[in-house]
Formats: sequence, C-alpha cells, structure tokens
Amino acid sequence: MQKPLKLPLTGIITPLVTPLLDHNTLDVNGLERLIEHTISGGVSGLFILGTTGEFASLSYSLRIEMIERTCKLVKGRVPVLAGVTDSAFQESLNLARIAADNGADAVVLSPPYYYKTSQPELLEYLTRIMIQMPLPLFIYNMPVHTKVMIEPESVKAASEIPGIIGIKDSSANLSYFNNVQYLLKGNPDFTFMVGPEELVPEFVMLGGHGGVNGGSNMFPRLYVELYHASVNRDFEKILPLRQKVLQICATIYSVGNYGSSYLKGLKCALSVMGICDDFMAEPFHKFKKPERTKIEKLLDDLNYKELLK
Repeated sequence: MQKPLKLPLTGIITPLVTPLLDHNTLDVNGLERLIEHTISGGVSGLFILGTTGEFASLSYSLRIEMIERTCKLVKGRVPVLAGVTDSAFQESLNLARIAADNGADAVVLSPPYYYKTSQPELLEYLTRIMIQMPLPLFIYNMPVHTKVMIEPESVKAASEIPGIIGIKDSSANLSYFNNVQYLLKGNPDFTFMVGPEELVPEFVMLGGHGGVNGGSNMFPRLYVELYHASVNRDFEKILPLRQKVLQICATIYSVGNYGSSYLKGLKCALSVMGICDDFMAEPFHKFKKPERTKIEKLLDDLNYKELLK
C-alpha cells in the first residue's frame, strides 16, 4: 500500500528534465544517473513531466515510460510527483491512473492550456476532475504558459476540495505569495512551493515550504543547503549560496537569445557534466558547438566540480 505523503511537503523538489536520445527515445541510462544524482544530493522529492520536463512536447508513450521508469528507479526513496497537465480532461485522468498504478505519490496539474478559463470554470474543472482522481493533487500556477493565473481566492477554494494538497507557484510574484499565504492561514498542511530559484530564500523565510527548482538537476546540494540556511535564517550561509544561484540564473540559463534558453542551458550543462544527453524535444534543438563551449566555460566559472562534492 502506498505510504501517504507527510504534509506539508517541505524542502527542494527537483523538476526533472526528461533525458532524450532522439524525438521519441528516452535516455534511460541518463535518467538513472540523474535520479541517483538528485536523490544523493538530498532533495525532498522529484517532479516529472513539468515545464522543465518538456511534457507538452512529449508523446503519450514517452510520458508513460517516464512515469514507469522513474517510479521503478526511485523505489520509494523520495516522493514522486507526476505532471498530468493536458488540454484534455480525460488524458489528465489517464496519466494520473498510470501514475497511481506505478506507485507515484501525487500528481501535479496546471489549468488546461489553449482555451483561457475563468476562475469559476477553473474551480468547476478541479471539482469534477478530483471526483475521479486516484492520487492527491498539487495545482500548478504557471500563467506564462497557460494564460490563466490561479487567483489567491481560487487557491483557497481549491484547498477545500478533497484531495488537493498543495500548490506550485511559478508566477515569480511575492505579493501573490503573501495574499495566498494569508488566505491559507487556517490550513497549515497545504503545501506551498515556489518555482523561481531567485526567490527561494525570501519565500522560505516568509513561511513558504520550499522550492521546485530546475537548478537542482545540476547542483542538488547547493539548493538543499540554501533551503536549510533559509529555514534557519542563517544569513552568513544564505548570501554566498544565493549568489551562486543568481550566477546560475544569469549565465547558464541565459546563453543565446531564445525563449528556451533556460531549458537548453540546463540540459547542455547536464550533458557537459556527464549526467544525461541534451537532446531537446521539438520544436527546439540542443545547443550547437559555440554555445556548448560557452556553457563549458560558465560551468568552470562556477567552479562546478566543487559544487558536486
């Protein structure tokens, strides 16, 4: 029987990249190395098939394989959260059932993309889907991609729907956090995680539960240490750790003039580090040699081998 999640979930959750060898082939060996790398780095859980995992560009067969292999490789050592966002209601449920059958601990769901939903429509959607949802659910506020902001009042209303246990917010808005936190003050077990890495110290010191940070694919210990320093308000540790995170954001994620620079830089860095392949799902492609050379230099500037110790 699946062990229930301890709530609220706290710490650093790694939104795993999806290692690929080609457009429809998983880099299985790379996935295993990535999972062992992140778990050994002390992360509190893994989130697969999110934005960093390129879920919207993957075939259903690839998504299913990613769920099956990740759950098998993790072996219950940390919680596995499976992204089930889709434009089709039934496909989200299909993925959730596969996640449940393979031992995932929870699912993560954004508002269905393409059509812009109103707040009442979104709450009706969540109410209807939770009737059939086989696992606890985290809502995922990602307005830049879904065109829908889950308003603070809607987060509170969603927190009262049975089975919805938390939110991942990628709006990069501390005012939003403050409003949501105030409205949730009567529900301390409802998990509140933030995506943007630059905000983790402020977010955690203000009462947030942790971060779902792409950089923890590369340097899990750095992000875990930053989280713990923030919990303890240890500013002597926070400042240099945060500076490293800001350096990563300003360099690795910013090579080339692409909307996809974050993903390309992250995957390229993981390839340079020998963890997994950097093949990108369509419509993107991996960095070519000049950009890869830049990533190599930027990793050296970070003294990345020290960060891996």
